[in-house]
Amino acid sequence: MKLFGTDGVRGKAGKFLTAEMAMKVAMAAGVYLKSQAVTNKILVGKDTRRSGYMIENAIVSGLTAVGYDVVQVGPMPTPAIAFITENMRCDAGIMISASHNSFEDNGIKLFDGHGNKFPADVEAEIESIYYDEERLLDAQLTGRKIGKAKRIDDVIGRYIIQLKNSFPVEMTLQGMRIVLDTANGAAYKVGPTVLEELGAEVIVLHNKPDGFNINEQCGALHTKELCENVVKYRADLGIALDGDADRVVIVDENGEVVDGDQLLGSLGAYLHEQSLLKGDGIVATVMSNAALEDYLQTKGLQLYRSDVGDKNVLELMKEKGINFGGEQSGHIIMHDFAKTGDGLVAALQVLSLIIMKKKKASEVLRAFELYPQMLVNVNVSTKKPLQDIAGLEELLASIETCDMRHLIRYSGTENKLRLLLECRDAKMMRIKMDELVGFFKKALNE
Repeated sequence: MKLFGTDGVRGKAGKFLTAEMAMKVAMAAGVYLKSQAVTNKILVGKDTRRSGYMIENAIVSGLTAVGYDVVQVGPMPTPAIAFITENMRCDAGIMISASHNSFEDNGIKLFDGHGNKFPADVEAEIESIYYDEERLLDAQLTGRKIGKAKRIDDVIGRYIIQLKNSFPVEMTLQGMRIVLDTANGAAYKVGPTVLEELGAEVIVLHNKPDGFNINEQCGALHTKELCENVVKYRADLGIALDGDADRVVIVDENGEVVDGDQLLGSLGAYLHEQSLLKGDGIVATVMSNAALEDYLQTKGLQLYRSDVGDKNVLELMKEKGINFGGEQSGHIIMHDFAKTGDGLVAALQVLSLIIMKKKKASEVLRAFELYPQMLVNVNVSTKKPLQDIAGLEELLASIETCDMRHLIRYSGTENKLRLLLECRDAKMMRIKMDELVGFFKKALNE
């Protein structure tokens, strides 16, 4: 069984991600890291899911069993764990979260000592250690060599300072009214605090986690209530985070969601104008709308496309010497301030753009029109290799003759097939999407 997907280990807590698995993953990671240990400390954080208690204790057991000392910081956003891991000079950081998934799921994300997500080859090495029972048994220590654990409750202050440092020092949010939806997740404290400290009037939604309500009809995936409250309170902006706050969705003053690609384009152009954009463009994924690419070209900028996943975005950013990129889903990486997608850092950059332009959100965040695009998820029981599905090649060829872009891939975290079509002819696109969905429902259920 493969452990790592596109964003760490993720699955149903207690069934796929059991306490035993969590302990063994921690042990395997500890064994891998021991050969290059500097401080012999590993940081562990989590979001607000009930299963986080079970998984956290299992991880602490696994790490201390192989001799690592553990620093537990409780509920914190994923980007905070990446930052604090480096700030506290830990050998690695572990975030317990299933991000935008419902409370039944949970996951394990691993960061190196510099706050970067482990690359695929390192995950593969940890996975091989996980399945080497003899090596895990030999790695378990006794007596004075067993590690220890301690809990620290004040690290939130370090992250708040980092967030405020990402916002122009000459600016303030004084006079701005913001509606913030924290998704009953990891940013339920830090999100309102940093916006209020910068001077904003903040109306907070869904900041009372109970272990089960994370992402439940709220946050970045469910913005209806946020949109309504932006209009109700006549706010300047709405901000929705997901469960671990590595993703952001922006709602303008009219209560309308800003598309993720429009957000990337607007921010990329703004950074370029301010001479803050490094490299000759930005990085997005194969999912991004072609209109983003065309818009950036008008600004003399290039769009580089990576595979899906903020880890892949970051790797391509490093390769091209670029400091800004993201996914249309809301993972936005400002590499000068964060090592991974950070919803709050991105939101603060949006606010600085609005203040600098002295215009409303709806005016500055929709610099171009999107081409018609459809994304449909098909539930699957097994992930049959796409190249083995008879007739698919011919169907895709017929789609391409209609001047239509397509992307077909399995989700790395869920049992779903993701179908994306993009074309200037919306009617033809819907016809072809119906063909695709029908084809796959038949092909994958035979």
